[in-house]
Amino acid sequence: MSPRRAAELYRAPFPLYTVRLHPRRPIAITAGGGGAAKTGIRNGVHFLQLEQVGGQLSASLLHSHDTETRATMTMALADDFIAAGQDADCHILRFSLQPPPGRGAAGRDASGEKGPRKRKGPSPAAQGDTQNQTSEVTVESLHSVRTDFSPDALQKAVRFNADCSLLVTGGADGFLRLWEFPSMKKTLEFKAHDGEIEDIALGPDNKVVTAGRDFQCCVWQRDQLVTGLCWNENLPGIPDKAYRYQACRFGAVEDNAGALRLYTVQVPHKRERRPPPCYLTKWDGRSFLPLLTRPCGSEVVSCLSVSDSGTFLGLGTVTGSVAIHIAFSLQRLYYVKEAHGIVVTDVAFVPESQRGRELLAGNEAALLSVAVDSRCKLHLLPGRRSLPVWLLLLLCAGLIVATILLLQLAFPGFL
Repeated sequence: MSPRRAAELYRAPFPLYTVRLHPRRPIAITAGGGGAAKTGIRNGVHFLQLEQVGGQLSASLLHSHDTETRATMTMALADDFIAAGQDADCHILRFSLQPPPGRGAAGRDASGEKGPRKRKGPSPAAQGDTQNQTSEVTVESLHSVRTDFSPDALQKAVRFNADCSLLVTGGADGFLRLWEFPSMKKTLEFKAHDGEIEDIALGPDNKVVTAGRDFQCCVWQRDQLVTGLCWNENLPGIPDKAYRYQACRFGAVEDNAGALRLYTVQVPHKRERRPPPCYLTKWDGRSFLPLLTRPCGSEVVSCLSVSDSGTFLGLGTVTGSVAIHIAFSLQRLYYVKEAHGIVVTDVAFVPESQRGRELLAGNEAALLSVAVDSRCKLHLLPGRRSLPVWLLLLLCAGLIVATILLLQLAFPGFL
């Protein structure tokens, strides 16, 4: 595998914990913070404009939404709504794009002249005061509900269901809470795990998969346990409590409409001098039977993402490395060691919508990673090379002619 480099797309003035990309707009949303009340480091949600400039994907800051003393640790996106996990609460935000003051829809000012182009990449404002760049995005706070009640309360996971009528949260107290959206009326609450809920995935028929620090990964239908997953049932050499579930995600199946796969990451429960490998497992998304398990390196995995088509898996690690695996075989296609040099907190693929494919510019996939080092980095997976159809036909014709000539030489009078 040839060495690869990750391009720095953006740098925030605070640690970054989560990133999401809008499915229809060329916008990436990053969020984090440093606990302003104690450290003085700002907290916020940044909206980044993505575009191709000179053949390269570039980001420019559109807006910085100040979250005061609250750092955003988790985030889910439903069209123009954001569910942001901040400490013990879930804050519902709605954003909208507005033309700058004095400009029309085409981006011209009152004199009819086009306004100045925005600076590409991290601007100086990204390092300090960003309020002068807020003219194109407005953010409205709609709701705030408490989603965790443990002594060290922290919402660790939040997800929307497919039609965005339901929001599910989980955190340090081990309770799963379901909320109607957008009213945020709580409809269900139950103890799902003894200890923290690490991750949540929503599947078909509103089934919910939860990964906990209690070594369990459970499938729920409302508050009824459907099944518990056992990734190592065919690996008898691995004790049950040697590994815990770190992440879970559903993904589509390429060229099989309606089919789903569940992907889970298992990491060692204890750190050892010679670290054992982490594992990726692929499950049938309806029967929840394991289909394939493969090791994915000895660096402890911290986050997981699945591309829209279900073709690729993105992984980040606690040591800052980033990898892309092919979902079918779980083999690794891309790897950058210590791309961040510190824990990768989230990864997200560029959507495979029409606008997203314009941003890909011929690459097969693009993954964004964020980390505690305040950086958002870009990882590109180039398109796989293929021969043109005309060349394949020419090669086939040449092969046929060569075969006939060989037969004529071996068997005179063959023709």
